[in-house]
Amino acid sequence: MKTNKQLITLVGPTASGKTALAIEVAEHLGCEIVSADSRQIYKELSIGVAKPTSEELQRAPHHMIDVVSIHEPYSAGRYATEARAIIDSLFEQHDHVVLVGGSGLYIQALIEGMDDLPGDLTLRAELRAWYEREGLLALQQELERLDPDYYQEVDRFNPHRLMRAIEVIRITNQPFSHLRSGKKAELPFDVIKIGLTAQREFLYQRINLRVDQMVEQGLEEEARRLRPLSQLTALQTVGYSEWFAAFDGQISSHEAIEKIKQHTRQYAKRQLTWWRRDPSIHWAAIDQGGRLLSFVQGILNH
Repeated sequence: MKTNKQLITLVGPTASGKTALAIEVAEHLGCEIVSADSRQIYKELSIGVAKPTSEELQRAPHHMIDVVSIHEPYSAGRYATEARAIIDSLFEQHDHVVLVGGSGLYIQALIEGMDDLPGDLTLRAELRAWYEREGLLALQQELERLDPDYYQEVDRFNPHRLMRAIEVIRITNQPFSHLRSGKKAELPFDVIKIGLTAQREFLYQRINLRVDQMVEQGLEEEARRLRPLSQLTALQTVGYSEWFAAFDGQISSHEAIEKIKQHTRQYAKRQLTWWRRDPSIHWAAIDQGGRLLSFVQGILNH
């Protein structure tokens, strides 16, 4: 539906510069930013999730960052409800809101709504016990066997999402990827999607540089502080699980850093796979020069 309100949604892989562009757009339009990052919502996580710096937060108001504790379960459905309330409130004051993040499921839940998929608490408990006994690799292999299509796009280092997909598949005897309707909810504002992309080697160089910067900023120390809580779902993710393995003597510190880079590159590839299914995204190549703000302005004025 056509309105005078526009939700400018910036998507793309990790390390593509979404945060910097979001701030530039928000400053230009005099509006505010809503984060769609499934790890920046946690108060205790900082360096490993590439939260905006205090200087960046001062340049433009941000929402949906530092929302909950890692001790508290959090879902895409809850995110959609809470983020939508903020966006509706912001549209009372502004004609534009910037939504930015790499969590495809969170953005999909917000814009399209969540499918009402079945659940089974007994099966869920069994899968949790199986995961605690056999580890992440067992979940990955089971989902790849049951639904190779969804396996290609899911965050494979997020055990909660892996277990949820396996749970739904076992209940319905259908692939999880076939059960998502993709029906878009009717929204009282226009959604304009802009994606950042780059040639693989250019993006991978940016990812490697970002990881090196995280290490310089104290990522190892942050992970060490969080080590007693390593069993929590929020910490079973890239950037932390590799350090936990190093602390347990399974790999060296150097290997932990290299694995973080490798796993982050793999995650970026899955993010691009997710977003490239969406024909409504206007893509901007970050490695071809030019001002991204001008590109966004051109899309908004089209």
